[in-house]
Amino acid sequence: MKPTFRTAMTWLHDWAGLLTGWVLLAIVLSGTLSVFRPEISMWMRPELAGRTADPIQAGAAAIDWLQHHAAHSSAWYLTAAGPRAPFTWGVWQQPDGQFVQHALDPLSGAPDTLRDTLGGEFFYRFHFELQLPYPFGRLLAAIAALSLVLVLVTGIVAHRRFFADFFTFRSQKGQRSWLDAHNLLGVVALPFHLAIALTGAVTLGSLLLPWGATSAYQNSSADFQDDLSPAMVARPAAGTPGTLAPVAPMLREAARRMGADGIAQIYVYNPADAAATIIVTSDNGAHIGFATHVLRLDGTTGQILADYREHRPVISTFATLYGLHVARFAPLPTRWLYFVSGLMLAAVIASGLRLRTLRRRRQGRPTERVERLNVGMIAGTPTAFAAYFLANRLLPPTLPAHADREVQAVFIAWGLLLALAMLLPAARGWRVLSGLAVLALTAVAAFGAPWHSAIEQGTSAVAILLAAGFAYAASHRPAA
Repeated sequence: MKPTFRTAMTWLHDWAGLLTGWVLLAIVLSGTLSVFRPEISMWMRPELAGRTADPIQAGAAAIDWLQHHAAHSSAWYLTAAGPRAPFTWGVWQQPDGQFVQHALDPLSGAPDTLRDTLGGEFFYRFHFELQLPYPFGRLLAAIAALSLVLVLVTGIVAHRRFFADFFTFRSQKGQRSWLDAHNLLGVVALPFHLAIALTGAVTLGSLLLPWGATSAYQNSSADFQDDLSPAMVARPAAGTPGTLAPVAPMLREAARRMGADGIAQIYVYNPADAAATIIVTSDNGAHIGFATHVLRLDGTTGQILADYREHRPVISTFATLYGLHVARFAPLPTRWLYFVSGLMLAAVIASGLRLRTLRRRRQGRPTERVERLNVGMIAGTPTAFAAYFLANRLLPPTLPAHADREVQAVFIAWGLLLALAMLLPAARGWRVLSGLAVLALTAVAAFGAPWHSAIEQGTSAVAILLAAGFAYAASHRPAA
């Protein structure tokens, strides 16, 4: 036990940050990139540059292609095309039970004309699944999000000069400079940090606190999901063949009813059955709450079975918190604010990890292994993510399983960088890995050439700014 409340909170702040800091850094960086998920998907599909798509026509084309090439799948899950991503994103299950996912051409509905890549979907999924099987990745991300809430709240208590920290930074002062940077970055975007951590924990709350649902729904988790989203319940298959009615009129009616929100998701259940069901969810273009309007239609007749608007206070609150977290509602300036604030949060985590090792070193405790891991994660993670962009352009577009190879490039690069960091002394490792980060990020900027589009310009500008930051780090010995 600590003698005072503040010292107890400081101890908790330090240890909670240390135990989850490396995981949080990867989660925060991937989540920050996810703010521009459609734009990353476009950068990684240069063949789509300058194209636009009508979500209704693109959705109808995708469903027509799936009818001929995935007719025996139990369900098709489609994300509608939009101004930021002029293609339909499709996920469906093959007869062998494996799920496949592809971007589908807005005109033909086929995946063949587009590069096989996950694009921004990789960062979005990694952000809350960590490339681990369900439910382990999500559970780890949920624990990390809750830990981040704890770290932020205890950090407010631990720092006595909370408002003074907003105006304080002393450079070239060793540990004092690291602490000033940690405090300043934490205070500047604290409301965002708290909001993003809390909403992240809430969105995965059923994994953190499952007992209420399991006690009320002892026999079936499916019943819980049905009550949570009653409009999303599809009819059971009739067992007799059926043919989908023309889809475009159904989507036009859905778009009319959803108005300014627009269409977000199109789910087709039992597409080759007489009891086929089509479910369309709203986007959140006009408000923060996500998917609060759902339309359920008979797939074979086009008849509307349910037009459901969510008004239950608890569910509406959850939809708003989820909408705040994923920022689908956000206009461009707000998305950039999310992005910059996310980078600040990553810097707060990284500086906190550095401060912990400096403090332990001054206390005469061994820190070399932890410092080397810090180098591998802080400098290695952005470089590994940059390898994803580089693999997209360096690997032949026709390479089989192109998307899988891009993801593998991330973890191969990450593993090699962590191994290199563990082999080198921490001070030298920081310079070497920072130099590699400069090279990788500069290459990403170069592959954006000739920078005709705003996406290419924005991606290259961010890569150059990050490269400049790592170049500065590589040229300065870390202060003790």
